[in-house]
Amino acid sequence: MKLSFAAAALFAATAVAEVDPIVIKGSKFFYKSNGTQFYMRGVAYQQGVGAAGSTDSSSDYTDPLADSTSCKRDIEYLKKLRTNTIRVYAIDPTKDHKECMTALQDAGIYVVADLSEPKTSINREDAEWNTPLFERYTSVIDEMQQYSNTLGFFAGNEVSNQKNNTFASAFVKAAVRDSKSYIKSKGYRTIGVGYATNDDKDIRENLANFFDCGDSSESIDFWGYNIYSWCGESSFQKSGFDVRTKEFENYNVPVFFAEYGCNEVTPRLFTEVGALYGPQMNDVWSGGIVYMFHEEENKFGLAKVSGGKVTTNKDFDNLSKEIAKATPTGVKMANYNPTNTAAAKCPSVDSSWGAPSDPLPPVVNVQACSCMMDTISCTVSDSVETDDDVGSLFGVICGMKEGEYCAGINRNATSGPYGAYGMCKPKEQLAFALNTYYKAQNKAAKACDFKGSATIKQAAASTAAACDSLLKQAGEDGTGTLSGGAALATGGGGSGSSSESGSQGAAAGGLTVSHVSVGYFGIATYFLGAIASGAAMILL
Repeated sequence: MKLSFAAAALFAATAVAEVDPIVIKGSKFFYKSNGTQFYMRGVAYQQGVGAAGSTDSSSDYTDPLADSTSCKRDIEYLKKLRTNTIRVYAIDPTKDHKECMTALQDAGIYVVADLSEPKTSINREDAEWNTPLFERYTSVIDEMQQYSNTLGFFAGNEVSNQKNNTFASAFVKAAVRDSKSYIKSKGYRTIGVGYATNDDKDIRENLANFFDCGDSSESIDFWGYNIYSWCGESSFQKSGFDVRTKEFENYNVPVFFAEYGCNEVTPRLFTEVGALYGPQMNDVWSGGIVYMFHEEENKFGLAKVSGGKVTTNKDFDNLSKEIAKATPTGVKMANYNPTNTAAAKCPSVDSSWGAPSDPLPPVVNVQACSCMMDTISCTVSDSVETDDDVGSLFGVICGMKEGEYCAGINRNATSGPYGAYGMCKPKEQLAFALNTYYKAQNKAAKACDFKGSATIKQAAASTAAACDSLLKQAGEDGTGTLSGGAALATGGGGSGSSSESGSQGAAAGGLTVSHVSVGYFGIATYFLGAIASGAAMILL
């Protein structure tokens, strides 16, 4: 049964205080209570973010949902575009978002939020999924889940963007898995976790298949596509939208444009809106999100904000005209019986695809890291403070015996199994490697020195009851597998080693150690420099 999208528009226009949560059934979004199919009429809403979510990893960011004055001011313009969805790329979970989120609710506007931020995200060149990242992601989930107009989360945005960094997708999919597991474990309402991809012809098919394949507990709930191929007076065929639509006609989760709006021809005409919300595409796609509201140096904005005043431009006018004509037809949830229920087939690892689908990187378990730290006798000295210091020491210890002492923290799936402790904080990982070397040298005092960079400590006489199982699963060399879902620290954890092994800004930069494949372990490039200078011998 087909019905006009006008019903959904009427509902959104009359929403007050809280909106009907959006749910997923098959490859479509629906309003939970009235069962009307939901199509995104979205706008990217965050200053200082380039196309594809690009930011300076060393920069701070402005949380658009924490500025209630600007938020409420701009909502009036978003409503003129019939906006029912905004995408935000980074929020500060410690700030108060109630006033803005409530104002958005009153306007019938939902939010898709990226879980990362510029300094805390998965680095495509040195990918890892670890406890600092998990803590960042879950803090955003904790903050945003309380609002009924939180539509979903992106666990990553264009992390793999060409063939030579596709290995990083395994860590993003691990983030999807652990974020979904966390939402379920906390008893929150079901909120989808997805991924936003680029439109690279060499990897787009493998990317879509990889994130969708396997068990549903590990795969994406929706797929966002950043696409800029419709420029000026283009067409369904000329833009390639026809081919992309064909590719996703049997995809088993919702797909939508996470960013669109080519600016090679200005002003932007937005004639693609008619195709996206029309009969050629609305059975496959769930709408899209125009990039972007704020006019900045990249010239993608719909409005310029200066001195607190908003001035819209011709792009805004053209989008307003086209979106006013968008009347997609949908289906009632009760009458929709998905036929495309099968997950995609996982891509094989070869010269064009580097991420194995099974196993994924280990689940983040903060308690396991704490338990491990309680039991070791050789750890990182407090004198090791900078990322460079940590990276240099990694290079030395992981360069010995083809990485044997770093097997328990291995993140290079092509050269061996993932190490169980590869998800811990950088200094915790380093401590495990140092301790492994120390034990291999029969605990000789000089084996835990490294010119003052390592120090002997007293291992805990006993550990929490839960530690026994976790340590057994990981194994003495750390190459075992931790079972169960992702977990933050609990009251029953170790004796509190976090002050000793705290991260120095691990995450997006993390260690800021670029890894290369050498022997068993993907060791840091710092090791190569250490060999050249003789530093390796000096440190021992």
